[in-house]
Amino acid sequence: MRFTRSVLAASATAALALGTMTAVASPASAAPDTNPQKVCGSGYKTVNSAPVGSLGTVYLTYNASNGQNCVATIRNNPGRAVAMSAWIYVPDTEESHYDEGLFTSYAGPVYAYGKGHCVDWGGSIANTYVQVHGSNCGALKEHRVTFTR
Repeated sequence: MRFTRSVLAASATAALALGTMTAVASPASAAPDTNPQKVCGSGYKTVNSAPVGSLGTVYLTYNASNGQNCVATIRNNPGRAVAMSAWIYVPDTEESHYDEGLFTSYAGPVYAYGKGHCVDWGGSIANTYVQVHGSNCGALKEHRVTFTR
């Protein structure tokens, strides 16, 4: 009886290990493992976004309690590290912040004080770039540009 239990326990352990290895080995094609609020922090709400081709999205968020904007570029399918960026610029104050590098899931966060100001922002994933100029300016119409290099 003791031998049967040991064999059953070993078989169950092996099956669990195989299932775990299979789950870990599967490609990262599920939904992103994060969102703009996780990247920027609590209190930040998405106020604008722009697709980065089919690769992901650049998000502009705002925290009403401190007047800060935050930008994060988030991939649709996290995985192997690729070149990514996130940036923000406030023309009135000339404040700018930029984050770029090789990332598996997201670039950023980058922050700038934006209460009462228009902001320019954007990001990139691999060779696809997005720029949004004159954003969140009330009646003024923003200008979006997407391009590949």
